[in-house]
Amino acid sequence: MSTDLYILRSDNVAARQIGEELMIMSARDSALFSLNETAALLWRAADGQTPLAQIVSRDLCPAFDIDADTALRDAVELAHGLAEHGILQIGNQPFEAGSTTT
Repeated sequence: MSTDLYILRSDNVAARQIGEELMIMSARDSALFSLNETAALLWRAADGQTPLAQIVSRDLCPAFDIDADTALRDAVELAHGLAEHGILQIGNQPFEAGSTTT
């Protein structure tokens, strides 16, 4: 992918690890989400400063023994899905320190 994407955890969620799953509750609509291991890894790495492609190559590929192109394609799709639910923010450049969703 030619354009780097950046992901940032939303501030208006509550997260708790329960066994193997990461549970996320959205303050926006009180929806509860159970993130699988892949989604949880992305959410934890979403610092708003690290390009998604770097997160994929650094974290996802070694953890799941998957090729970078497939992993990045899947991660972009997953990140957009999480963003639709207000769990992540997605941008084409790094987020400024202190960025939040409202």
